[in-house]
Amino acid sequence: MTTYTAINLIARPTGGPIGPELFEIVEKELPSIGKGQFLVKQNHMSLDPAMFGWMSPDTESYIPPVALGDVMRSSGIGEVVESNHEGFQVGDRVMGLMGWTQYYLSDGAGLNKVAAPLPDEAILSVFALPGLTATQGLYSIGKPKSGETLVVSGAAGSVGSIVGQLAKADGLTVIGIVGSDEKADWIINELGFDGAVNYKTDNLAEKLAALTPNGIDVYFENTGGAIQHHVYERMNAHGRIAVCGMIADYSKEVPDLAPSWINIIKKRLTIQGFTMPDHFGEIPALLEKLTPYVMQGKIKHRAHVLEGLESAITGLNLFFTGKNKGKLIVKL
Repeated sequence: MTTYTAINLIARPTGGPIGPELFEIVEKELPSIGKGQFLVKQNHMSLDPAMFGWMSPDTESYIPPVALGDVMRSSGIGEVVESNHEGFQVGDRVMGLMGWTQYYLSDGAGLNKVAAPLPDEAILSVFALPGLTATQGLYSIGKPKSGETLVVSGAAGSVGSIVGQLAKADGLTVIGIVGSDEKADWIINELGFDGAVNYKTDNLAEKLAALTPNGIDVYFENTGGAIQHHVYERMNAHGRIAVCGMIADYSKEVPDLAPSWINIIKKRLTIQGFTMPDHFGEIPALLEKLTPYVMQGKIKHRAHVLEGLESAITGLNLFFTGKNKGKLIVKL
């Protein structure tokens, strides 16, 4: 093979579903590797809600948007197939931001070796962005304590499912917000959550009140939408809210109104947004925190795998419909 396929971003989303008009599929010549470089064949790519922000024109966000004409940004995992770099050998498995591309030329910056003897899907589902994000937000902002009650939205998703399992392992009562009865069944009967609210069919106020009779101490926000108002009203004094994602608003030109700030004063709430690029330097410590839970069998996952590079384009819409079951991954 002398060429490979990549996908460039050529237009910004303007609301609504993600379509092929935003991208250009290109064939590129395989590069020659220079001194201190190596070539990676990417095997699996991660699809994450953060991509909607990366595609937007917002230059004031936590990370610059993908420039039009550049390869679409994403993290992935692959194998070194050629190397002139003393730190990376042929056959090494590496992970990092490589983008929507079959091959990636690197000097080593931003890529890390994968030592864990686990399949690619497991690495991307647990030890990559989902697990790091869950660990950072839960422990640095949520500060969970045994006996407290935690609510997590997007609870069947890649981040939310890990947040809930970590909290259960630490002795909290855990309630998950999901979008289907199948997902509710999975988080309760497979992951061990104490209860679930189906935001599409349940009476949100009544169901949440029934499941959190002692109020809510920690809320891990992944989705936004109407449920945040009901959770906010049930927060206990000195409660903590970690704001990780707002997928319900990413496709809207005008976001929904947020709850009143009165309870922030009355209940002395701590509300903090966070993004992982601020914490990349803390990854070793985060992995050290997360790994024992995984090795003790306390963290389960499931992956929703799409086939082929081009499936990433329409695959992003699964975040809006909620039809993905587990971590969204593209197999190249």
